[in-house]
Amino acid sequence: MKQAEEIRALKEMREDEIDTSGTPEITPITPAVVGKFSRPIKKSITVRLDADLIAWLKSGGRGYQTRANKMLRSLMEKQQSQARKKQG
Repeated sequence: MKQAEEIRALKEMREDEIDTSGTPEITPITPAVVGKFSRPIKKSITVRLDADLIAWLKSGGRGYQTRANKMLRSLMEKQQSQARKKQG
């Protein structure tokens, strides 16, 4: 009953009469960082790449598939960012 009365009283108040001093400031949401708290699901595929490209990727040692994934993700994020800028 008391809560209903408080809600009714708040509804009747003008916005500038409501004390919001204890309310935290709203901050802009920053873009999510892929892999910070979780990792995207990996999916095994077959892809045909030029032999010299595979040799270049492998020349960096172990983890060439991870490096290729990071390169493609970077390109994808760059294109998505450019598309968002064009939209407004």
